[in-house]
Amino acid sequence: MAAMVPPLTQRHAWGRPKVCLVENPRRLPDIVARVAEPGEPALRRTIGLLNQTFGRLTRRDWRGADKVPASGGLVIVANHISNVDPLAIGQFLTYAGRWPRFLAKESLFRVPVFGALITRCGQIPVQRGTQQAGHALDHAIDAVRSGRSVIIYPEGTITMDPDLWPMAGKTGAARVALATGCPVIPIGQWGAQEIMYGKRIHFPRLLPRKTLRLIAGDPVPLDDLRDRPLTAELLRQATDRIMESITALVTTLRNEVR
Repeated sequence: MAAMVPPLTQRHAWGRPKVCLVENPRRLPDIVARVAEPGEPALRRTIGLLNQTFGRLTRRDWRGADKVPASGGLVIVANHISNVDPLAIGQFLTYAGRWPRFLAKESLFRVPVFGALITRCGQIPVQRGTQQAGHALDHAIDAVRSGRSVIIYPEGTITMDPDLWPMAGKTGAARVALATGCPVIPIGQWGAQEIMYGKRIHFPRLLPRKTLRLIAGDPVPLDDLRDRPLTAELLRQATDRIMESITALVTTLRNEVR
C-alpha cells in the first residue's frame, strides 16, 4: 500500500497546509469544500468531477498553497507545458481556496459542448493576434477588480523550448496587475508533459500514474513599478520579473539548472 505523507488533515495556524502530497487515490481531499468565495455552479461541479477522476489517475505533489491569498483580486501566472496542465493548475488553485478562471484562446469556446461548458464555468476567451485581444484583458481587469482570481499563461501558448523551459513572456499579465494593483502569484509546474507532451495532441499516457508537481511562490515584486505610466519599457520590466519568478519555481521542481 502506498504511503501517505503528510496526512491532509494536518493544517497550519492559518488553515491551509503547506504541502499536499497525495499517493493514495482512495483518500482524495474535497478540494471544492475549501473554497469560500462564490463560484459558478458549473465550475463547482466540473472541479469536483475532475478531482474525483483525474485525482485517481495521477499523484499530486502540491506545495505553497498558503502563498495564494484567501480573498481579493489577484493574477496567477504559470508556465505552460502541456494541453492537460490547465487541469492540474485548476485543481491546485481550488485546493488553495480560489476558483480558477483562465484566459483561454477563443477557438476553444467554439468547440461543441466543451465551449458551452467553459463559458458556463466563467472562463475568459482571448482572440489572439487580433485587435479584440485587448478586450479579454479588459474582462480580466474587471474580474480582478471584483475580487476574483484570474490565471494567465504569460507565454501565451505552450512553450516551444525543446526542453520545455519557460519562454519569454507577453505583457498581458503585467498589464492586468499594474492596472489593478493586485498581487501576482507565480506557479511553477512539472509533470503534465508526461501525460501529453508539449503541443502534441495524442491519447493521454496515464499509466503508470504520473506525479503532477506544482508550487506557488511569493508575490512577484512589482510595487516599485505601480502608479507609473504604462510604457512598453515598464511592461517589459514587469513581465521579465514575472517570468524570472516562474522559471525559478520550475527550476526547483525539476531540480536542475537551465
